[in-house]
Amino acid sequence: MIERREKRKKIFYVPGMISLILIPFFCFYHFYKVDAFKVESCFGISFPDAIQKKGFLAIKRNYQVFNLNSTEDLERQKLNELQLALRKIKRENDTVNAIKVHLGTKMRYEVYVRVLEIFAIEGMPVFIQNDNDFLVLMMPKPKFKNDSGKIVSFKCGYWEANKDFILEEERKRQLEYNLSLYKKNWVLLLAYSGLVFLNIFALVKFNKNR
Repeated sequence: MIERREKRKKIFYVPGMISLILIPFFCFYHFYKVDAFKVESCFGISFPDAIQKKGFLAIKRNYQVFNLNSTEDLERQKLNELQLALRKIKRENDTVNAIKVHLGTKMRYEVYVRVLEIFAIEGMPVFIQNDNDFLVLMMPKPKFKNDSGKIVSFKCGYWEANKDFILEEERKRQLEYNLSLYKKNWVLLLAYSGLVFLNIFALVKFNKNR
C-alpha cells in the first residue's frame, strides 16, 4: 500500500525577511539623508600683498576679457570658453596675450567658486585678483645654455621628506572620521543588532517547537 504524502506547507519567516530586506534599505536611506557618504574637498588659494600686486600689474599683456554677471547656469557657456582660452595660452605658453575675468555686481558666489575651480583644473601657475577682476597670464620660460654641462636630476621636497608623517596623519584622520560616523548613527546600529539577536532567538525557538 502506497502512503499518501502530504504537501508540506511553505514556511515564511517574516522577521528574518524584514531584517534582510527592509532594515538595510532604511539604513542606506538614512545615511543618504544625513550625507554620510558625502566627500568634501577643498583647494588652497592665497592673495598677494600690495607690493606683489603692483609688480604683477606692471606686466603688460593683451587681455581677453570675460564678463561674468549672473548665475552659473546662465554663464555656463562663458565659463566653458574661459576654460578653453586658459588651456590654449598655457599649452602655447603665450606671453603676449592673457585673460581677464571681470566679476559683475550681480554675479553669484557659485560663479566665483567655479572660476577658481577652473584655474585649479587647468593648473594655471600665475593669476591674481585685482578688485573685481581676475588676471591670468603666463611667464616666459627660463632659457638654458647648452654649455652648462650635464644635468643630474634628483628628487626632493616636502612629500618625500615627510611621507611617513603625512601618511600617519591621513590614517588618523580617516580613523577619526569612521569613529564619528559610528557615534552619529549608533542608534541604528544598536537597533539592527537587536533585530539580529531577536531573529536568531525566534529561529532557534521555532526549530525546537517544530
